Amino acid sequence: MQLGKIVYQSTSKLGKSFVFRYPITSDLKSVWAYINTLSKEQTYITWQGEEVSLEDEQKWLDGEIKKILEGQAIQLFVIVNEKVVGISGITMRERAEKHVGIFGISLAKDFRNDGIGAILLGTVLKEAGKNLEDLKIVTLGVFGNNPVAKNLYKKMGFVEYGNLPKGILHQGKPVDHLYMYKKI
Repeated sequence: MQLGKIVYQSTSKLGKSFVFRYPITSDLKSVWAYINTLSKEQTYITWQGEEVSLEDEQKWLDGEIKKILEGQAIQLFVIVNEKVVGISGITMRERAEKHVGIFGISLAKDFRNDGIGAILLGTVLKEAGKNLEDLKIVTLGVFGNNPVAKNLYKKMGFVEYGNLPKGILHQGKPVDHLYMYKKI
């Protein structure tokens, strides 16, 4: 996998041009602004209003790039006008679970409900199939009060296998945390 490599580019249903590509170190400030915007929004991610420091974001980005180069992760950034507006990836587990990858996805508010998320999910799964040699199962967690995401995952072949009642906080309130998987 090549850092910065573009793996997909198109125009959304609403006419927004976008690119999916692997991250590069110079994405730091853009991805930092992106995650802090999502956290303030308290959307369906584990950051719920906390401020992420530039130092912590640097550690995360460096760690993701290292995992990509080692063949232990796929991470694609959605880029519009040279800004990060989405992130999705699969990170491999270790040891006895080294055949399992954990999926995650997020999109900026202005880019949701435009078909980009479904294309991104499909592209990440395709890249993972080509580049993560041990991958056999992809898992994910989804907020129980997020029907859009649940329906997308089901359409893409994910199956629910568990529910931790009130297992995750969304905007300060406990909601069910659903777990899904897909065989690759």
